[in-house]
Amino acid sequence: MHSQLMDGLVILAGILAALGLLFVMRNQWTPAKLKETNDISGFYVSTIGAIYAVIIAFMLSGVWLEFDAAQVNTEQEANCLVSVFRLTNGLPTQQRKQLQDLAQAYAETMVNEEWPAMARQEVSERGIEINEAMWQETTQMQVQTPGEHAILDHLISELTSMTEHRRIRMLQSRKGLPGILWAVLIVGAVVTIGTSCFFGVDNLRLHAIDTISLTLLVSLMLIAIAHIDRPFQGAVHVPPDGFNLALKTIKRLKGG
Repeated sequence: MHSQLMDGLVILAGILAALGLLFVMRNQWTPAKLKETNDISGFYVSTIGAIYAVIIAFMLSGVWLEFDAAQVNTEQEANCLVSVFRLTNGLPTQQRKQLQDLAQAYAETMVNEEWPAMARQEVSERGIEINEAMWQETTQMQVQTPGEHAILDHLISELTSMTEHRRIRMLQSRKGLPGILWAVLIVGAVVTIGTSCFFGVDNLRLHAIDTISLTLLVSLMLIAIAHIDRPFQGAVHVPPDGFNLALKTIKRLKGG
C-alpha cells in the first residue's frame, strides 16, 4: 500500500511538473509563434522520442531478464535442497537424520528469515550457519559401502550446486542499475516530455491531454523499471515459492 501511494505521488508530481512547463512555455511564446517552428520541433521530438524509446526498451528488457534469472536461480537452489534431502535416504540412520533436519531447517530459514532479510538488503546469519553445518556434516561423513560412496559423491555435487545458487542469489539481491543509467533515464524523460511542449497547438486542453498522456506513460515505465530492478526488494519481488514447496516436500517425505 505504501509503495502504491509513492508510485501515485511520483506520477502526480511528474504530471504537475509537465503541465507547469507547458503553461510556462505558452506564456512565454504564443501558439502562433510556436507554430513557426513546428516542423523543426517535430523532427527533434521524433528523433529524441525514438532514442529514448530504445533506451527504455533496453533497460526494461534488461531488468526483466535479471528478475527472471533471479527467479530461476531461486528455484534451482530449492530443487538442490530437495535432492540433498532425498539422497540422505541412502545413508546410515544417524547421518541421515542430521542432514535431513538441517535441510528442513534451511528451508524454514529461507522462508521465515532469509527473504525478509533480503528485503532489507541484508543476509540471514542463520542461513549461513546452516549451510556451513551441512557442509561440515557432509565432508566429515564416514561411509563404508560402494553405494554409500556413490551417494556421498552425488550429495556433495548437489550441495555444491545449492551453495553456488545461494551465492548467486546473494549477489543478485544487491544488484541494481548504476546511478549513471538512472540519470540517463530521468534526464531522457525530462527532455522527451519537455520537447513536446514546444509544439504550437491552439487548443490548450488538447495539448494538455497529450502532455499528460506522454508523462503518464513515461512515468509508468520508469516505475516498472524501478520495481523490477531489485529482484528481492519492493512490491514486485521474487517470492520464496520454491522453498515453500521444498519445505512441504521435505515434511511429506519425513512423514512418509
